[in-house]
Amino acid sequence: MHAGPDRTAATAADTEVAIVGGGPVGTLLARELALLGVDVTVLEQLPEPSGISKASTLHARTAQTLDRRGLLEAVQPGRRNASRAVHGPVPFHFGALFDLDLSQVVDEGPVIVGSPQAWAQEVFAADAVRLGARLRRDAELVGLEEHPDHVRLHTRSVRGATSTLTARWVVGADGARSAVRKLAGIRFLGEGPTVAALMGEVRLLDPASAPGGWQRTPHGWTLLWTNPFGLSRVCTYDFRGPHQDRHAPVTIEELRSEVERIAGVPVPMDSPAWISRFSDASLQAELYRKGRVLLAGDAAHVHFPAGGQGVNLGLQDAVNLGWKLAAEIHGWAPAGLLDTYQSERHPVAAAVLHNVRAQVALMDPDPRTDALRELFSELMHFDEVNTYLGAMISGTAVTYDTGARRSDPLAGRLVPSLPLKTADGPTTLAELLHAGRPLLLDLAGHVGLRTLAAPWADRVDVVSATAAADSWGAAAVLLRPDGYAVWSAQGDDRDAEELRAALTRWFGAETR
Repeated sequence: MHAGPDRTAATAADTEVAIVGGGPVGTLLARELALLGVDVTVLEQLPEPSGISKASTLHARTAQTLDRRGLLEAVQPGRRNASRAVHGPVPFHFGALFDLDLSQVVDEGPVIVGSPQAWAQEVFAADAVRLGARLRRDAELVGLEEHPDHVRLHTRSVRGATSTLTARWVVGADGARSAVRKLAGIRFLGEGPTVAALMGEVRLLDPASAPGGWQRTPHGWTLLWTNPFGLSRVCTYDFRGPHQDRHAPVTIEELRSEVERIAGVPVPMDSPAWISRFSDASLQAELYRKGRVLLAGDAAHVHFPAGGQGVNLGLQDAVNLGWKLAAEIHGWAPAGLLDTYQSERHPVAAAVLHNVRAQVALMDPDPRTDALRELFSELMHFDEVNTYLGAMISGTAVTYDTGARRSDPLAGRLVPSLPLKTADGPTTLAELLHAGRPLLLDLAGHVGLRTLAAPWADRVDVVSATAAADSWGAAAVLLRPDGYAVWSAQGDDRDAEELRAALTRWFGAETR
């Protein structure tokens, strides 16, 4: 366990939390903190948003999480009433084998959400600023000094102007090459690259003849999302070895040549909006927290983009961390609460890195892999295999150890959002969590349980409601702000004792 903050020091701070990185993870975390009344500043290196969206897929668990903040419609361009229903099969892939049906593992939809990264991060940023956060662009982090009660950050603009910011806490959400992680001396451990990949948006001069979709040849993979009226997304995977220079600029000639080498036919293109190179390096931060410095998103874990899991991991990091850091700052966090950020999220990311490495192995273009791919494709049509892999990809398999003293079917799980009726009118469980506060939901008029929770009223909302009979198999449930249950009523004389223990363990000592 880390020691709590030194509250005896009187060093002035410019902000309670500095978040380095204005991508979707950093801006969502800023919104989470600002929602809970924390003074937060985001430092973003780019002077203006790039508009580039390398990621655009949000899986079910991320959609459910955003719904619990009222953000699900906002992150979908043009959507104002996203359906929560699950209608019919939703095909998806594992290792580029499109035999999964994700609908079988999702009880609360949508199963997949299309949300361009550039759009989502601006939605989060605008809402964070509305709630009181500050966003400083053109601020590259070049120095970090940690002290017992604060961290001093040094930034530089593109013109060379320098400035200093003092924060109580710092969160690195600044990507795979995180300056925060490096300056804090946190090791990035794992396996190095074996695949050289290119991605870009270009104009295809003959889109009708281009090899659209996912194409595997003995020379590698091409992935083309063709747009005959504008820019097309083009991607290549070369399994012969990693890039000789990972940081070298990519030219249109290199991308065109690589597509032709793998596909075996010319694919003319020009007018690149952007092109980048990446790899299958599988790396994870040894520590998600070192003193007053924390990491989230790609700064904490990086992997090959198989299954679109990366941004989903990061957004769930943000919602897991936000309320815990806010509790620490507001002074009611129980001992060790902030450390549960690493104990909960590190294993989740490690599991994703593991499944991604398996997918990369399955995607090997060597013909000797053909039989393995055919066998794996057959296995994925077994319900048990589909459920296991589908829950892994969608994130619906995520559960946490909440330290419950006895078996509790809801503890550690995300509680599904269902319609509810309260004294204030109809609502849903997701809507009751929009404020980002813990929630005790009483479904059976348990006056004694509500009275027991009264000393936590400054930090835990208590709501009485009615729902469909036996909706969750419990007459009352205690939820964290991220929607995961830490206790549910079992209908016996131990309920009060267990509720008090859960309130204290997760939300601190009662207020006298």
